[in-house]
Amino acid sequence: MIYRVNDTHFILKRIPKLLWISLIILFMLSCKQTNTMKIEVYETSAAGKHLVPILDFPDENSDIKITLQPEKTFQEILGFGGSFTEASGYLLNRLSQENRTKILEAYFSESGANYSLTRTHINSCDFSLSQYAYTDDPEDLKLEKFSIEPDRDDIIPMILDAKAISKEGFNIISSPWTAPPYMKDNNDWVGGKLLPKYYDSWALYFAKYIQAYEKEGIDIWGVTVENEPLGNSNNWESMHYTAQEMTDFVKTYLGPTLENEGLQNVKILGYDQNRDHLKEWVDVMYADEAASKYFDGTAIHWYASTFEVFPEALQYAHQKAPNDYLIQTEACIDAQVPVWKDDAWYWKKEATDWGWTWASEDQKHLHPKYVPVYRYARDIIGCLNNWVHGWIDWNMVLDKQGGPNWFKNWCTAPVIVDPENDEVYFTPLFYTMAHFSKFIRPGAKRIGWESSDSDLLLTAAQNPDGSIVLVILNQKKQTKNFNLHLENFSKTIPIDGEALQTIVLKSN
Repeated sequence: MIYRVNDTHFILKRIPKLLWISLIILFMLSCKQTNTMKIEVYETSAAGKHLVPILDFPDENSDIKITLQPEKTFQEILGFGGSFTEASGYLLNRLSQENRTKILEAYFSESGANYSLTRTHINSCDFSLSQYAYTDDPEDLKLEKFSIEPDRDDIIPMILDAKAISKEGFNIISSPWTAPPYMKDNNDWVGGKLLPKYYDSWALYFAKYIQAYEKEGIDIWGVTVENEPLGNSNNWESMHYTAQEMTDFVKTYLGPTLENEGLQNVKILGYDQNRDHLKEWVDVMYADEAASKYFDGTAIHWYASTFEVFPEALQYAHQKAPNDYLIQTEACIDAQVPVWKDDAWYWKKEATDWGWTWASEDQKHLHPKYVPVYRYARDIIGCLNNWVHGWIDWNMVLDKQGGPNWFKNWCTAPVIVDPENDEVYFTPLFYTMAHFSKFIRPGAKRIGWESSDSDLLLTAAQNPDGSIVLVILNQKKQTKNFNLHLENFSKTIPIDGEALQTIVLKSN
């Protein structure tokens, strides 16, 4: 083909313009993609922030890069929450109606922590006003005299009021600390084992309890077979099982009884104690199909260490039963009288636990002093990153002494009250819980992430509505900036030193 000089000149002039137009269009599309994400950032810090929105973001990039990977999905999240105890219900009843409602709305409303997974006790526990059971007749094997009357003053009203506030509702896991003393070989509230004569009655006891609560308008989502089956022999309510004894009880009595009573949808969770013995229990629970078919999962506590999450044990339990639940059912700042209206204490490495005094010498290293906020945040993040489906705190409300508790086993709760003066203190632990419970909702899936800064602890999940939530803990004293990346979205975000942060990403 032969071109005239002026034609060639025209073509050469047009090519750069076409390229520039193309580049401009691509740049505009890129900018549009980058800005299609809405971001919300909330922070709680040692400096005094309580779930404060962060609105100012630096323009410059950071050397720290965090990349979210929603295409990598892991376990489905059941939720987060605390426990309905007689102690908490009793204290709420002693407050003004205004403060009672304020606390329940803070825990269960959409504008509050929006708790979605909870626990309560069957019969009394250490955080009861006294020791009680729902029957005391050794000859009543069919439990015709069974009555949940002891729960009507405090526990049941607290649950019903929480239900009335919660828009989405919440699941309840119920746990016995002990069978009635007459059913045990030591005829005592503390220690001992279930007598074979009462295996059928004790299994029926669970069914009667679930049915009685249902009549009150309260559905029980699941039960654990026994709170802390390794037990104790000189403290509060307890009853001992070996892993094999518990598994046999579930296989032969509890599982079939719930089926026969039409309660086969109620979840049965085994174990329900510290993670340091988790492996040996799941080995027995899932040794054969006859037993494992009745287990819906495993419950765990955090009291084996003030810093160790035991990721290997959690991974092992997940691999043993990948389709079953792994739920953290109890945690608290134990062996500690609450510190009243002093936020700074909850950010200091001053707290001790039971193991500080009582652990055996070979276990002492697991129980150093710790920062309460960090202990909560580290454990929840560590649990989520190792296949745990839900995380439940212990008492929701305690008094300035750390009770009431008939054994004087004082502990700390996220909300502390002074009923004599009708005062309420929302500790930093309340806001720590809310960083997870408020934003990561039931049905969320944990997702993958990569971070170039190993000092920042984080976890991420995608909610059923498509929003993505990232929770980050910065235990260092200095503020850090990091670049957050999600597909075509990128933003530099600051996090204060000694702070917990939740980031919510939503498509516009």
